[in-house]
Amino acid sequence: MHARDLAEPYPAISTDDDAVDAARLLAQHKLPALLVVDSDQRPYAIVPGSQLIKQLVPEYLREEPRLSAVVDHQNLDVTTESMAGLTVAEWLPPRTHTPPVVGPDTGALQVAALMARTLTPLVAVIERDADQVRLVGAITAAGLMERFIGEQ
Repeated sequence: MHARDLAEPYPAISTDDDAVDAARLLAQHKLPALLVVDSDQRPYAIVPGSQLIKQLVPEYLREEPRLSAVVDHQNLDVTTESMAGLTVAEWLPPRTHTPPVVGPDTGALQVAALMARTLTPLVAVIERDADQVRLVGAITAAGLMERFIGEQ
């Protein structure tokens, strides 16, 4: 089984788009990760939802978890306000590596190994044609697991 067989359409958002729109995309579609593309539609980043949640939680609460028990949910308005006016590129955590991408002929076990190595629930599938890169789709961890163990 190859990546082309496993790839499914997956919503992507551009680095230039609004950060609030990106958060809404993730929430509305219940995505495991945000697939971010650059202005040429090449994969720029794949950011697991947990890392995006981290961007919403103020640093003082991340450093002192007991404070989160006394801060009520009304203070979450402050976190979404902090996103207002930011582009996706400005909002994302700093990139530490290139996004996990594979070609259409990559085997399923190679995709699984890449997910395990990069700790990401999503791998982008791309086709290269000379200098052009086209996003074919993405493979989710859930989709890959379904192929490995089947539906019960």
